[in-house]
Amino acid sequence: MNDTDGILDKVREVFKTSFDVDPQKVSLETAARDIPGWDSVGHLSLASNLETAFKISLDVDEMMEMENVREIVRIIQGKLAKGA
Repeated sequence: MNDTDGILDKVREVFKTSFDVDPQKVSLETAARDIPGWDSVGHLSLASNLETAFKISLDVDEMMEMENVREIVRIIQGKLAKGA
């Protein structure tokens, strides 16, 4: 699943689980300021849910880079390409 659309669809579902938001309102342009609850604690929950959903492990630097959905998709694509 290295295609952006497939990853984005799954990321949208994780946002629904993490923040109870409509998945269709989540786009590549969505940033933390756009999602109620996406604060420091919400960010940790999001990261954990992404790790579970994609069966990956995120390091601290990657978590810090996840400031918007585009970066989240980019990081996940890289992880999946490496088979991490």
